[in-house]
Parts: sequence; structure tokens; C-alpha cells
Amino acid sequence: MTSIDGRLTDLIVGAPAMNAVWSPADTVQAMLDVEAALARACAAHGVIPSAAVGPIEAACDVGLLDLPALMRDAALGGNLAIPLVKQLTAVVKARDAEAARYVHWGATSQDIIDTGMMLQLRAAYDQLDQGLRQACDALAVQAERHRDTPVVARTWLQQALPTTQGYKFAQWLDALMRLQLQLSALRQDGLALQFGGAAGTLASLREAAPAVTASLASDLGLPQALVPWHTLRDRIAGAASFLGTLIGVLGKMARDISLQMQTELGELAEPAAAGKGGSSTMPHKRNPVGCAAVLSAAVRAPGLVSTVLAGMVQEHERALGGWQAEWEAVPELARLAGGSLAQIGQIVAGIEVNTERMAEHLGATRGFILGEAVMLALGDRIGRLDAHHLVDHAVKTAVAEGRTLHDVLAADPTVASHLDAGQLAALLDPANYSGQAAAFVDAVLAKRKHHG
Repeated sequence: MTSIDGRLTDLIVGAPAMNAVWSPADTVQAMLDVEAALARACAAHGVIPSAAVGPIEAACDVGLLDLPALMRDAALGGNLAIPLVKQLTAVVKARDAEAARYVHWGATSQDIIDTGMMLQLRAAYDQLDQGLRQACDALAVQAERHRDTPVVARTWLQQALPTTQGYKFAQWLDALMRLQLQLSALRQDGLALQFGGAAGTLASLREAAPAVTASLASDLGLPQALVPWHTLRDRIAGAASFLGTLIGVLGKMARDISLQMQTELGELAEPAAAGKGGSSTMPHKRNPVGCAAVLSAAVRAPGLVSTVLAGMVQEHERALGGWQAEWEAVPELARLAGGSLAQIGQIVAGIEVNTERMAEHLGATRGFILGEAVMLALGDRIGRLDAHHLVDHAVKTAVAEGRTLHDVLAADPTVASHLDAGQLAALLDPANYSGQAAAFVDAVLAKRKHHG
């Protein structure tokens, strides 16, 4: 029997690389990286002996720590950093008792935990940036390929007017490109070193505080915050809000794709793969399992975001409960975002588009969805209100008699006096009434090409 690191469901709505960023081992290693950098920064400015750096650095290896004991002791200490520092000090002491005196010098537990999370968020943002690029590339290909593929637009889940499948893809692409810009801004302004000491004043470092802070920030590659932000959580809230928004946009895409995959529609299908989408009892099933994973993430994300937002109202210089609530919410949001993005990227890249079924559905109402086109054409000649009444009556007649809208209109003398057979047929062709759909696709693709 073998064991697993994590939950049995981690890969249903998750991606291995993103899950790894937030794994117990990587979480602890991120904090150890901060401790090692802290030792280097303090030594660089004479706060601790330079001889202490080597033993501390060597001990900052997660493989040297007892993670089960760390988890157990965190329950007593209230956070991971307290037992982490205790274990780290013991490891250093076993190598160099003098160096052990300088572990964690000048920092507080929250400095280590928050800065560790900043390092993890940076790694998560790198992965999301790559995932967004891949998803956008796939959407651009599909938008161009199906720029002029007619499909029914649906409002209130009812057939409305013709649009194009390429336009649907382009709308999703446009949203993801906006999220790319948000992510770029978040990477620029939403990451920062947390270093304030016990009460956010760095009093323990005396006059060396500014120099140590600058060196620590430079070593870790994190922007130096103007002031410590122990109880000002806008950076974390911004990360959570972005992740929640990304998951929501991906969820909208998954909702539409899964609706178009319904047996009664069959307009789209997720890419086929061995063992994917089957049923345990019904061999004919091809379930939208990728969409289901994304939609489950979209269901969970709002609660996680609200947890982080609710935790922003914190007390004085150190929080009681609000900060601690972030420790599970933020990693889970990142895992869900990474997994959802990976699912959508795979789905869009290999999505199957059934143009025959789309054509069938465009004709399902026997031309009724083109009534607006005929009404506007007649409105130019007999006035909009009269044209509306004429077409409305024609639709009701067609429904009552089981006829097509074309047949009813073609038999109407008023229509015949203003529109010849060719004009009427053109007005009732879905391909001729997609409005600016193609132009919108072109605009989005041009933007994508310009910004890469």
C-alpha cells in the first residue's frame, strides 16, 4: 500500500505544479528561505556574526525538519512559525551552538509567514501567467477558426438571435486578456516584503533596521514595503479577489460549454480522452467532466474570497483570527485557480464544434429568430410599428398552422410588395444577421496580436 501527499481530490480541480507550490513541504521551505535570507541580511550589516550565516543557511532545508511534529506543535503555538523557529534552532545548534543564538534575529512570526506567502504567491502568479497565455492562444485559434460559424445566441436560456461561435470564443478571450493585465499589475504592486518585528517598528534592529530591510528585500527579490503591513491586508485581499474573479470567468466559460454539450444540443464537446467523461453505469455517456471541475471551483471560490475580505478588519498591530483565516483560504483559491485554468486550456485547445447541430438549432424555430431582421427591413418602408404588428401576426400564424415564417411572409401581399423572394430569403438566412459579431472577433484578435 502506498500513501499520498495531499487529498484524494487534489487533481480533480487542481494542477500538479500549482498544488506543489502550496504543499506542506513547499510552504515550510518558503518560510525557511526567508529565515536564511534574514540571516544573510543581518550579517551583512553587522547585526549578527557572519560566521553564523553558513550554519543557518545549511539548516534551512525542509528535509531536515519533522513536519508531523511541526503540524502538531503549531496547534499549541497558534501558527507554524513558532515551532518552525524552534526546530530550526535545534538543527543549527546541533551543528554550531554559537550560530543557533542568531536564528530568527529581529523578526516576528508574522514576518516569516507573510513573506513566505509572498514567495508562494509569486510562484503561483508565474504559473497563472503561463496558463493564461496558453488559454488565450487556444481561444484566439478557435475565435479565428469559427469567426463566421453561425450559432444561436440564447438569452434567458431561450433562443434569441443568430451570433457566431467565434464571437463567443472572442468574448472569453477578451475577458482573459483583461485578467492578464490585472495579473501584471498584481505582480508589480501586490507583492511586498513583510518585515516589522514584534510590533511593526523594527525596534530590535536599532539603527540597522533600514539597511537590513533593504538587503532582505533585495535578497528575496520582493519589493520593499514603505511600512510593515501586519494588519493592513489589502495586498492579500487583492490576491484573493483576483483569484476569485479568474475562477468566476473560467466558470462562466465552463457553464456555456457544458450547456452547449447537452445531448439535446450537442453543439460542442470536450476533447475525448481514454477514461474521460464516462459513466459507471451508462456506456453512452460523455460527461463534461472538465467543465464540472471548473464549475465546482467557481462554487467554492466566493466563500473563500469572502473569508479573506471579512478578515481584513483587524485589531491594532496584530490580528486575532482574521490573519489566521487567510492561511487556508488563499492557498485553496490559488489551487482552484491553477486547476481551473489548466482544465479550460485543455478543453478549448481540443474542443469539438458540431456545425451541423448548430445549423439545426438555427432552424429549429422555423425562422422565428429572424423576425427582427424582417421587421426592420419592412420598417424602412411601412414604419416600425406597422412592421412589428405584421411580423408578430405572421409568427403567430406560423405557430398556429405549423408553417415556417418564410412561407407565411411570402404569402403576405404587403411583404411581397416591398420585398422580393431573394430579399426575403436573405433576411431569413442566419448567416446574414450576426450583426457586428465578426467585427468584434477581429477587434479582439487584433488586440491579442498587438499585446501578445
